[in-house]
Amino acid sequence: MNIKVKGTAIKLGSDINTDLIISGRYKFSITDMKELSRHIFEDLDKDFAGKIKPNESIITAGENFGMGSSREQAPLAIKEAGILAVVAKSFARIFYRNAFNIGLLLIEADTDKISENDKIDIDLDKGILKNETKGSLIEIKPMPNVLKALFLDGGLVNHFKKHQGLEL
Repeated sequence: MNIKVKGTAIKLGSDINTDLIISGRYKFSITDMKELSRHIFEDLDKDFAGKIKPNESIITAGENFGMGSSREQAPLAIKEAGILAVVAKSFARIFYRNAFNIGLLLIEADTDKISENDKIDIDLDKGILKNETKGSLIEIKPMPNVLKALFLDGGLVNHFKKHQGLEL
């Protein structure tokens, strides 16, 4: 179950709540996820969506990423925007669960030595994040095989359909 991700860092701080990920003013008025994803992190940076390179960008953040509401729109909007993964020092528990339920890859690691636009290469099996820009290695928190399986299958519902049950 080898998972490797390679991309460019978009750096955020700590305590990023779900309303910063996708503002409450959009959560109920926009139901199309493609449209909703165009508004992610808008309250932090009105041009944030323009920084995203779909299937290349990786969000890096500090502690407690995803705190706040339990709505799935936050991880869904991140995934729909084409973000490959979120690397943070820690995640809010409900956000963490919601992300894996929908197949968004979350990785826990010390992000202090990652800067905006650094090129990073992640190997979950080796437990290493390589900052190619700085030539440094960062150890990542091991991920249970069950979460790897959910990610590879595209989330909990897809995993359930694929295995006609909860085969872990």
